[in-house]
Amino acid sequence: MAWLLDEWSVWARDDQIAPPGEWTTWLVLGGRGAGKTRAGAEWIRGLAERGEAGRIALVGETFGDVREVMIDGASGLCALGGTNRPRFEASRKRLLWPNGAVAQAFSASEPESLRGPQFDAAWADELGKWRHAETAWDMLQFGLRLGTRPRQVVTTTPRPVPILKRLLADETTAVTRASTYANRANLADAFFRSVISRYEGTRLGRQELDAELIEDNPDALWSRETIDNARVRAAPELVRIVVAVDPPATSGPQADECGIVVAGIADDGRAYVLDDRSMGGLTPLTWASRAAKAFRDHEADRIVAESNQGGEMVSTIMRQVMPTAPLRLVRATRGKRLRAEPVAALYERGFVSHVGALARLEDQMCDFVPSMGKSPDRVDALVWALTDLMLDAEAGAPKVRRL
Repeated sequence: MAWLLDEWSVWARDDQIAPPGEWTTWLVLGGRGAGKTRAGAEWIRGLAERGEAGRIALVGETFGDVREVMIDGASGLCALGGTNRPRFEASRKRLLWPNGAVAQAFSASEPESLRGPQFDAAWADELGKWRHAETAWDMLQFGLRLGTRPRQVVTTTPRPVPILKRLLADETTAVTRASTYANRANLADAFFRSVISRYEGTRLGRQELDAELIEDNPDALWSRETIDNARVRAAPELVRIVVAVDPPATSGPQADECGIVVAGIADDGRAYVLDDRSMGGLTPLTWASRAAKAFRDHEADRIVAESNQGGEMVSTIMRQVMPTAPLRLVRATRGKRLRAEPVAALYERGFVSHVGALARLEDQMCDFVPSMGKSPDRVDALVWALTDLMLDAEAGAPKVRRL
């Protein structure tokens, strides 16, 4: 019965099997844990083992994502295939199958690395959150030119970004969808108790669990159109850079995210949001170290940290990991709407640009309605960063005259 355990077509759901037809792109839209990675890996594995593809591109948001998810992950290519499993050559960033098929790993964060190589098949994972999605996708399409029928699979959680909207509208795209619930038998009970119960029925849950393409909340302070219109590939020379930290009240797996956002300002008064290092489930020492690394990586001038949660503890922890870093503690004395609206107005006036895509931050921005519940921690950190750079914190008025 060993052959049966290895027969994907027997065990796979219909949405995990490549559809028939003359498509160029198979777009697999799935919720978290829906099994979309397995679908992509099995399709690539099948092409390689049957000799239908010999030059394959594996593209993730970063090379680390390609290796940890697409290659070495529990549903990655090296976990499949029995005696036909490919061998990973880390130094050359490639997989080799026994029959000679080769899959090369690429980072979407380095689109130029896709310039030159050519392929007869490709797998793009989590396209919806690639930071340089448009450029990386274009470079991949130019390289997909070998064989008589070059094709690609895209596995991603849906986000209402232009690249996914175009693929959905393209007549050469075949689409399958699956919610998290479709893969319930293979997911831990703890995941359903903690994650599902928290997000089920919410707009974010409809996107991340039900695999729906959710448009902006019409009542939100930000829109994707506003962000997209000002987006840039690279920032100019900046005169000041800050790392803003919005610490969680507690630590551990159930804790809120620690918001960590990096932004800078140019000589003409325009601001650029450079990075989002936010993460959940961090201990105080861990989030402080993460903020310190962002400070060093971006050669920042100041760390701005909210002290409402933790008071002097925030200063103490930050001083442990960066004793000499310029640190400014800020305290929220006005409501969230009064703090966020002036920053949203800067976006509307075209004074703030995001450098590349910052997927999870932008999701929160375009779903944040101040009168409805707590604000996401990424948004809070963003507001603190841009307030420090561009606004008088008390009055909410521009402090850069050139604006």
